[in-house]
Amino acid sequence: MTEIRTFATPPVSMPSVWKVCHYSRYDFFNFDMKNGEIKDYNQQRNLLAGEDFIISLLKGLEHEVGDAAGWLLYTIGQNWGKQDAIAFNVWFKEQYNLTLQTANLNFAMETWWWPLTAQGWGTWSLDLNSLKDGYIFVDLFDSAVAKTLGYVGKPVCHLYAGMLSGFFSAVFEKNLSSTEVQCYAMGNEFCRFLIGSEKRIRATEFWMSSGATLADIENRLMTDEISADVELLVRTNS
Repeated sequence: MTEIRTFATPPVSMPSVWKVCHYSRYDFFNFDMKNGEIKDYNQQRNLLAGEDFIISLLKGLEHEVGDAAGWLLYTIGQNWGKQDAIAFNVWFKEQYNLTLQTANLNFAMETWWWPLTAQGWGTWSLDLNSLKDGYIFVDLFDSAVAKTLGYVGKPVCHLYAGMLSGFFSAVFEKNLSSTEVQCYAMGNEFCRFLIGSEKRIRATEFWMSSGATLADIENRLMTDEISADVELLVRTNS
């Protein structure tokens, strides 16, 4: 049996949220100056990197693999997202006594993204209204990649797209893909990603290559030009 979790009351007791209120860098990060190590609240190691590092990484990949750099970054992001989903399931249970099967899905997703915001990856706005239709829109503000590169006239957040694909594939137990349909590096105010089946994402990328605007894409999705081939549901324990 499956169902969509929206604003249901968790059937299990939660510990005091004050115990996990780590909303300053002093609470979220542990700077171990003696050993030269930074760990976050969830005991994951962190690395401080500036804009020069991001630019050098992207330019280095382009030099080595050419046009495949975007695909490589997407693949790296996918693996990151899948591994982060595993880690999230562990610390979400430890800190809140909740799982994806017992939690409000919106709460779970915001809880997952908070550490990424603290680490400098930007803030997001998640639209789960189209789960039954098999796709999700994510708006990303202050992309570390796009903000660093500035205006280049094309989508550049391949790492984010892959990470969203990997994470949501693990959450919904589906093989999902993702693509960036607008980007700060294209002159937009923020980046927007579409997550869905490979068939839907391929169609979207074809529309974009043919000159479709974001409004065109959203309208085509709403009118079921590409029929829903997957439902995004979180499996319950029942």
